[in-house]
Amino acid sequence: MQQITFHKGHTRLTQLAATMLTLLVCQSAQAGFKVGDSTEMNVGGYVKLDAMWTDTSDSSIATGVGRDFYVPGLIPVGGASESAKWDMHARQSRFFITSDTMLENGKKISGRFEFDMMGTTIGDQRTSNGYSPEIRHAFVSYDGWTFGQTWSTFMDVNALPDSLDFVGTTDGTVFVRQAMVRYTTGGFQVALENPETTVTPLGGGTRIVTDDNSVPDVVLRYNYTADWGGLTVSGLTRQLSYQQGAIDDSVRTSGVTFSGKLNLSKTDDLRFALTYGDVGRYLSLNTANDAALNANNQLTAISSIGYTLAYKHAWNDKWRSSLFYSAQHIDNPVESTGLAQTAKTSSYSANLIYQLASKVSVGVEFRHATRVLESDLEADLNRIQFSAKYDF
Repeated sequence: MQQITFHKGHTRLTQLAATMLTLLVCQSAQAGFKVGDSTEMNVGGYVKLDAMWTDTSDSSIATGVGRDFYVPGLIPVGGASESAKWDMHARQSRFFITSDTMLENGKKISGRFEFDMMGTTIGDQRTSNGYSPEIRHAFVSYDGWTFGQTWSTFMDVNALPDSLDFVGTTDGTVFVRQAMVRYTTGGFQVALENPETTVTPLGGGTRIVTDDNSVPDVVLRYNYTADWGGLTVSGLTRQLSYQQGAIDDSVRTSGVTFSGKLNLSKTDDLRFALTYGDVGRYLSLNTANDAALNANNQLTAISSIGYTLAYKHAWNDKWRSSLFYSAQHIDNPVESTGLAQTAKTSSYSANLIYQLASKVSVGVEFRHATRVLESDLEADLNRIQFSAKYDF
């Protein structure tokens, strides 16, 4: 570990220059250095190139996130003809800084700041391919408390597959990062998290994001870990709210998710998740909205069920593969939403990853996905993805 100790006689400019120099020369994974007498800092991340050939049965996916990674709700349905597209980007590359400080009371406070360029819309592919960084995580942890933005307490990161795609088992996965206050004691967690409501207007149409909630989302969670793996169960309760003109309505909804990771050997494992309830935006990158607006200007919650299963297998110390499947089924109130809303999506994938060195890997992944509307119209997506990744 490299060490930098600042003395009172140093100027702020000198401190900044020394810190920047340390960041530049850190070449090992998550290289660490010391600031003052009590703060340990680490930097890390990875650089990743993704190249994808995507074939859709009903016209093409518009330029944006649906071309950068798999988004079930963006598979085009009802288009004129089949379309194939080739895309390359390095937007999933990320960088993080962490800190740990021992306080005078003998307790430790920790912080993490992490960003990537994956979801930002600022940038284009014409000349520089420059995209703005966006916050992934920004939080502090102290004495069991977490304050800031990180993975939702309703989400189990350990159930995500070893995939080249940004999410992997997207159709049935809870995937949300948001601001929160969380308390952890043993295997139990309780959190108050930032609320939001997405609404399908009467008859269907463009999604409405209301930002009208008056209380936070509440999550209760229990984690059980053992030598054979771990299990997690989480419950979510929240308010859905919409206030616009003559519309002023709110409803209380809930959902539950059960997930886990089972170690089959030292290298192989099985990962799964099952989610049910009025979970809306929490599931499948908000494929289903939280609620629909009916003819009486009232909200009707939309319930969904999602499930995932992923098997990881190591062929030897260099080669490994994962096979995974995920799906979701959405119970739209069609009398309010119409028949153009997504009724279900599913996908299965398989990959082959080669570990060139401890921090360098390359791989290829195939995905077949299907999206079905309430009208029974359906369309398919086939994607081959190539990736190269360097962890630092």
